[in-house]
Amino acid sequence: MSYKILICEDNEKNRKLMKDLLEYHGYEVYLAENGKEGIEMAKRVKPDLILMDMQMPVLDGFEAIKKIRQDKEIKHIKIISVTSFAMPTDKERVLQAGADYYIAKPIDTRALPEIIKKVIEGQKP
Repeated sequence: MSYKILICEDNEKNRKLMKDLLEYHGYEVYLAENGKEGIEMAKRVKPDLILMDMQMPVLDGFEAIKKIRQDKEIKHIKIISVTSFAMPTDKERVLQAGADYYIAKPIDTRALPEIIKKVIEGQKP
């Protein structure tokens, strides 16, 4: 079974890198350029997991995660926060917002597919 991943990322290079990497590993990938688009796409495609950038225009990752967690239709979707915030308090803030896991940028492209698999399957990465 192929898992569906939604990438919410405003940086085109980051979006392409993650898309290419995840498609290589057999994931079905969808893209959104901001949190508002991400919520709409999540409702449409019902992904297994969302990779959510925290700093985006229109609607940032914090607000997008809150809205997703309040929506009974999509609140169950696993979310991995992808952010350049690197302070210990930032990780705490992201997890409190409702993310299931936290990855700091730059992304470790070797580790990402395994982290995604574990989060989708409900295991601790």
